[in-house]
Amino acid sequence: MSVTGLVHVNVNCSNFDRSLSFYELLGFQKLVDVPARNTDEVAAAVGMPPYEVKGALLILKAAKTPLVIDLLEWLDPNDGSPPYEHLYHLGIARIALATDDLDADVEFLKLNGVEFLSEPATVQLTDSPATRFVCFKDPDGTILELVEGT
Repeated sequence: MSVTGLVHVNVNCSNFDRSLSFYELLGFQKLVDVPARNTDEVAAAVGMPPYEVKGALLILKAAKTPLVIDLLEWLDPNDGSPPYEHLYHLGIARIALATDDLDADVEFLKLNGVEFLSEPATVQLTDSPATRFVCFKDPDGTILELVEGT
């Protein structure tokens, strides 16, 4: 294998403009719009029929290591099913973002109406420093996490 890193994480949403505003709150900015339609070859490569989508690649401005989210609103086809309702579902369950000031970020997100699963918690892994974290939801219920002390 010759894997050298992470290219992007795809987050599907029901309303691109609303979700873009949310992810901008977290410090992401639009890097490039994705084409509304693509070739049949590209559609087949992602296991889709020809499609129409509204979306963009977003980059985390302050990231020490580049982090890109592929934020997409599927217009056609469209499946309005909610994301995982709990974290023990199979598949990728959440995206964890590092922070240098968990308390300030939590306060900022609460002031902006973000829904949290709980208050921040502390976890201690063997032979590692303690870290604090908190999980919250994006506008469609996708679970994200802020981690301090990594």
